[in-house]
Amino acid sequence: MTEYTTLHNIFKRIGWEEVEGFSELHKTLIIAALALLLATTAVWAVVSGTYPITPEDVFATLLVHLGLGNPAEMQSLHSTIIWDIRIPRILMTVSVGGALAIAGAVFQSVFRNPLVEPYILGVSSGSAFGAALAIVYPSVFFSIQLSAFFFGALAVTLAYLLARVRGETPLVTLILAGVVIGSVFSALVSLLKYFSNDTELREIVFWLMGGFYYATWEDVFLLSPAVIAAFLILWALAWKLNILSMGDEEARNLGINPELYKFVVIVVATGITAFSVSHVGIIAWVGLMMPHASRMILGPDNRFVIPASLMMGGIYVTICDTLARTMTGSEIPVGIITSILGAPYLCYLLRNRRGRAIFG
Repeated sequence: MTEYTTLHNIFKRIGWEEVEGFSELHKTLIIAALALLLATTAVWAVVSGTYPITPEDVFATLLVHLGLGNPAEMQSLHSTIIWDIRIPRILMTVSVGGALAIAGAVFQSVFRNPLVEPYILGVSSGSAFGAALAIVYPSVFFSIQLSAFFFGALAVTLAYLLARVRGETPLVTLILAGVVIGSVFSALVSLLKYFSNDTELREIVFWLMGGFYYATWEDVFLLSPAVIAAFLILWALAWKLNILSMGDEEARNLGINPELYKFVVIVVATGITAFSVSHVGIIAWVGLMMPHASRMILGPDNRFVIPASLMMGGIYVTICDTLARTMTGSEIPVGIITSILGAPYLCYLLRNRRGRAIFG
């Protein structure tokens, strides 16, 4: 009761409403339901596509690849479509969607601003510049993923150093530094577009729109463990995030070092964002929408918002990617789908009573 009273006071002071009538047991059951919905969405995504696949085909193929079925009864075409193409792709959509959503939840709590998203510190612009460099100068920057990750991390590092003043990092200064660094890298991307040929320009634009066209098991084995590790770290620090939401002075009064914890959670959230973007390009709105949706359902307590954001981010990107590859004869970049759905969602939040409460 004491802990609930403290949390209630914290959220009331920062203007976020606690969901009335929801006990911690109810919130836990809702998160379990979201996990079940995520699994159902993944199965729907596997059987959706130009080539017809049934749930029985998926189950039989999985059994064979797990060493529990008879390989002679499995069609090689099913193995290629299900095991080599669709399952790695869906695991990547879940990983990337979850990563962007938990990063957004963390940034919104630390910056105490509901309009903050994972790209606020210039990650997307830095990664875009790195990818464009690798596309235009492949002999120097041989890997698009490595180059995108390096420059995404470099952009955030520069923003953080620029905002550092006398041993402290004011949040407003950090956001402004992120905007400045992001603008510089965006200008450099435009410069590379100007000097690139038609083929390179088309490849840069396609990368900027985001997509899971080339997802492989190798990508899954690289990204998924990183997302799980980042989630566990941020979830373990959820209570500290609740304290940071009150502001630096209040956090110090409660015995929390705000600079230390801000640095840790920003590094983890930014790292997983840059790693995701380096694999699939820029996918907008996920880190802004899903934390809001989680708070509307479960309230502002990060102990529940972070796991709920992970589930909802995975569900949302999986649905968007499935629509992107099945709506027309040729695949649409998933970043276009998330942007088309994201703008109406923000309008709904602005007009909705609970959304107005979140936005203040």
